[in-house]
Amino acid sequence: MAGKPKLYYFDGRGKMESIRWLLAAAGVEFEEEFLETQEQYEKLLQGGSLMFQQVPMVEIDGMKMVQTRAILNYIAAKYNLYGKDLKERALIDMCVGGTDDLMGFILMFPFLSAEDKEKQRAVIVQKATSRYFPAYEKVLKDHGQDFLVGNNFSWADVHLLEAILMVEEKKSDVLSGFPQLQAFKARISSIPTIKKFLEPGSQRKPVPDDKYVETVRRVLRMYYDIKAN
Repeated sequence: MAGKPKLYYFDGRGKMESIRWLLAAAGVEFEEEFLETQEQYEKLLQGGSLMFQQVPMVEIDGMKMVQTRAILNYIAAKYNLYGKDLKERALIDMCVGGTDDLMGFILMFPFLSAEDKEKQRAVIVQKATSRYFPAYEKVLKDHGQDFLVGNNFSWADVHLLEAILMVEEKKSDVLSGFPQLQAFKARISSIPTIKKFLEPGSQRKPVPDDKYVETVRRVLRMYYDIKAN
């Protein structure tokens, strides 16, 4: 019997958080090794575990996987969260790609100065409410189904819920003009595996704080210009 997937990253969100979300949604238990020192990072590099000298890295099914999208693709396909055919997979990829674009405005937020954070907060809310949320609102309204693609729970739904909650952390009433997304949020949040992941004590990480930022900078030190992708 294969062991649990093991995740190598910092004790914080970053690019690994979507991987945690997807494993949790699939009901898969996983272990984590948190990078706290540069020596830990150097050991992974010297051991050949990081193909492109970057984390996240996930050990799963005898592989040491890097590149966030490759890891997510594999998990989604393995646990039947990637549609029933090529067309649905393409639609899921479109939705996930859009959500990724939105998340990109949030990913580096913790590393900004206080002044830049306020500017970026406005950008995040503006992009969410003028470009991304209207698109998903229209999808849900047009097909009248519970989920984004094929009326089956998929990676696209997991990713969108994660993004919604992240944007709500920047503006709590951001969904006020999006009734379809409000209902979607409630629906997906009530799925047992998701509900469990949203409860206190789960492996979901909190909003990144100064300690997380300091740890990332300390561990990556000379590699800091290489994004922890």
